[in-house]
Amino acid sequence: MNSIAQFRTYRAKMNKVILDSGSLFFKRFFNLDTRTYEEGALSTQTKEMLGLVSSLVLRCDDCVKYHIEKCYELGVTREQAFEVFAVANLVGGSIVIPHTRRAIEYWDILEENNKQQ
Repeated sequence: MNSIAQFRTYRAKMNKVILDSGSLFFKRFFNLDTRTYEEGALSTQTKEMLGLVSSLVLRCDDCVKYHIEKCYELGVTREQAFEVFAVANLVGGSIVIPHTRRAIEYWDILEENNKQQ
């Protein structure tokens, strides 16, 4: 199984475990997360780019992968992605560089996967 499928499968599986726990907090939190990224005064694409910057600065690799996928799906270009990476590194400092490397690697995997389809 490729790394995209592995990430998606694991995320879906564990999100189901969390939501099936019956925790009202997690149901509400997941709903809030979903609703936050809907179209509004800011486009969904812009919100996903903001989520990517935040995830890079907070150094959450799972979050970075999630937002990379969303940005890619929403038509963010590679050039735009590199500007997002630049903002994250400026805000977060050099400690963000390893996460940027993994983000670029995942973007490359998405591009390659898209070519094969």
